Amino acid sequence: MPGWLGGLVEESFFVGCGTHENRRKNEKNIFCLGCCTSICPHCVPAHPSHPLSRVRRYVYNDVVRLEDLEKLIDCSFVQPYTINSAKVVFLKPRPQSRPSKVAGNTCSTCDRILQEPFRFCSLSCKVLFLLVVKASCDDRFLSPPDAVVSAIVVPAAIVTGGIVCRSKPRRSEL
Repeated sequence: MPGWLGGLVEESFFVGCGTHENRRKNEKNIFCLGCCTSICPHCVPAHPSHPLSRVRRYVYNDVVRLEDLEKLIDCSFVQPYTINSAKVVFLKPRPQSRPSKVAGNTCSTCDRILQEPFRFCSLSCKVLFLLVVKASCDDRFLSPPDAVVSAIVVPAAIVTGGIVCRSKPRRSEL
């Protein structure tokens, strides 16, 4: 798994930048893949040759445009949502008021109800699932995505949505 991926799903966005606390529009809404950290628009000049990804906010949840994310990693099986005419992917699972009791298609990690054929409600659910699967399978499901931004040095093994050992991990395995 590329180092920036863990940083992207764990980082806090839309908090004030400590370096630029006295400036307007200082919310951290950009992720620097080179430094694996969130930055504000005023920090961008300090990262001139680093690949950057803009994080957006939708109903208090962090999202990234699917078009941008697909250049970096395989987002297959992650349910996209259309927001302001752009397809986006949630970085973290959205809160649920109560567990799902529906027998339909649900997220393989958090049981959120999904449309067919999707298996994950967010990028972090896919990463968590694949880390569990990777611990119990061989690396056949790890391969580089088709399109990788040329400025990024990406390790040979990148989390993708290919072959899995079983259809869904048991709750005890998560």
